[in-house]
Amino acid sequence: MRGRVAEVLPDSRYRVILENGHELVAYSGGRMKKHRIRIIAGDDVSLELSPYDLNKGRIMFRHLPVRNGPAPARPTRPPHRR
Repeated sequence: MRGRVAEVLPDSRYRVILENGHELVAYSGGRMKKHRIRIIAGDDVSLELSPYDLNKGRIMFRHLPVRNGPAPARPTRPPHRR
């Protein structure tokens, strides 16, 4: 499912509102903790729902916002001297 983080709660938990309007509490997945991916309020996320309790979920991916405009120019390196 996809949703948007509404509120950051203590203990690495987040209040997420799904696209269909359902609200639940989710925690960040293990790889997100391992790679120190930060989640803030307003982020779009993909999450897995628990089949036993539809009020709990695990955030698996944070979607980056769409950027408009050209890509930044790569810096040029000075020529190599021998």
